[in-house]
Amino acid sequence: MREQCSGDDVIEVRPDERFDERRLAEWLGGRLEGAHLPLRVQQFGGGHANLTYLLALGEGPEGREYVLRRPPLGPVAAHAHDMQREYRALSRLWRGFPLAPRAFLYCDDREVIGSDFLVMERRHGCVVRAVVPPEFGGGRDPVANRKLSEVVVDALAEFHAVDPAAVELQGLGKPEGFLARQVRGWTERLGRVRTQETPIADEVIRWLEAELPSRSDATLVHNDWRLDNMAVAPDDPGRCVAVYDWDMCTLGDPLCDLGTLLSMWTERGESPAGTNPMPSQVEGFLSRAEAARRYALRSGRPLEALDYYIVFGTFKMGVVLQQIFFRYERGQTQDRRFAGMGDAAQGLFRLADERRP
Repeated sequence: MREQCSGDDVIEVRPDERFDERRLAEWLGGRLEGAHLPLRVQQFGGGHANLTYLLALGEGPEGREYVLRRPPLGPVAAHAHDMQREYRALSRLWRGFPLAPRAFLYCDDREVIGSDFLVMERRHGCVVRAVVPPEFGGGRDPVANRKLSEVVVDALAEFHAVDPAAVELQGLGKPEGFLARQVRGWTERLGRVRTQETPIADEVIRWLEAELPSRSDATLVHNDWRLDNMAVAPDDPGRCVAVYDWDMCTLGDPLCDLGTLLSMWTERGESPAGTNPMPSQVEGFLSRAEAARRYALRSGRPLEALDYYIVFGTFKMGVVLQQIFFRYERGQTQDRRFAGMGDAAQGLFRLADERRP
């Protein structure tokens, strides 16, 4: 699969993911700069959960571009795909963390497009998914590869250093008991979307419940920190220009973010984790241990319990894929990319079990 810079993955809206563009244009009127101009809607083809659209208002020097995000089709897990939470975070976070795009509008009137949604600024950059794109050497440039692996760690440490009170997000979550609630919540989500017995996942759950580490410090937490949830400058893989997917942002244990990131960080000789792993097996890319040390150095945070967070992150990503597969099997989405995600979820549950110390 050839990955290209952000913008090249814009496609025409998939038939089952369309909405009434005229009604949207009417709602935007008077609320958004450029809303009086003709509206054209396209879709960003990447991503597997929330649906993301490009809103182009007019053309030329007067034209404006924005991004609309809405939850996926069909029923979703409680507290997941929370557009109101994402709007709350992105309408404020940009003031203390410039890599977060600014959100301008939130709409809870489901009559407009069929769900609630938010509208935010568009950032231009290169989103790196399963392979390093040709712009950065296609995986053959060790220097570019190392920059990619460093920037995803450095941006995370920078984010965790943000003072929640300084951006008026000190009330976004409840840090006390955060990790235990996370384990319980993801366990309950799995229970609602099982399509087969998962004894290995059940064993991992028992271990996670029994081995909860002592309380960590509390910071803002992204809850889905991955390389393909950020964009880098097209001319510099070591410069992040945006971080996306903030619908699970909260206050909690920062090592949950690091565990999620490292759970998808496979090394040479290992089987890729999930359906869209980072290109972390290319020459020059940091190892998991090197990435952890870099985060510890930049954050000043001890990592004695890191293995636990990696196991939890692996289990959580398995549940995410199982949720997507459940929607596909139920016919709630027609996106054929999701057909193999049930098997991929089982693979992540097995990997989580193997990673237990």
